[in-house]
Amino acid sequence: MPLPSLRIDREPLSDPVELFLMIQPVITRESILNGTIRRLVEQSGDDGRLMTDQERKQIVENMIETAPSLNSMWVFGYGSLIWNPALYFTEKKRGTVHGYHRRFCLWSTIGRGSPSRPGLMLGLERGGSCKGIFYKIDRREIRTELDIVFRRELITAAYRPTWVSARVLGKSPFKAIAFVINRDHNRYAGMLDDETVIQTIADAKGTLGSCSDYLYETVLQLENLGMPDRRLASIARHVRQKEHELAQR
Repeated sequence: MPLPSLRIDREPLSDPVELFLMIQPVITRESILNGTIRRLVEQSGDDGRLMTDQERKQIVENMIETAPSLNSMWVFGYGSLIWNPALYFTEKKRGTVHGYHRRFCLWSTIGRGSPSRPGLMLGLERGGSCKGIFYKIDRREIRTELDIVFRRELITAAYRPTWVSARVLGKSPFKAIAFVINRDHNRYAGMLDDETVIQTIADAKGTLGSCSDYLYETVLQLENLGMPDRRLASIARHVRQKEHELAQR
């Protein structure tokens, strides 16, 4: 599918990242299934290896084979999956994953960053706990919906889909699929200090928009759901200040 046509009232751009920033693509079911998001990644200038369709399909099958129950298939959202799941689901519940915490630990040279101005994305790191949204998938649609969310999250091997321990108020503990950071991936950022995180997020933009917008939307939705993340909120306040400073230069 060709990229949408653009009206450009200036000299043509040779930098594909700068050109894509004018398109402002949105992650939807259609853009995932028709390959638009993947093509944007392929043409963004990033030199990282992309996961093949066969590799991704095998991971989907492995997750299905190891599922505790096909009648209770849950996917955990802790970042953009909270406010833009692009999934069909039968139930949506607030809850907590134990054994992992949310952290900006993945360098992004695509999506919310570029090779020249990398951004940071959230991942689940070991230890602690993380509040977010659980989506239950209808048994009849498991392969279809997992294929969609895995196409989205596993363009590269930066995340590892993992069965994690989950708790929801008024419900017995259960297992859910969560996308845990792959520490062996070359984009793994490690335990960055807050100043580096703030500077990076304030300055980064990519094919899907600014890194700061990703942060702000996540903070806003967590607050609206009654699950505020104080550390993220603090980072967001400092990023706004840093963006203001950069705009004054």
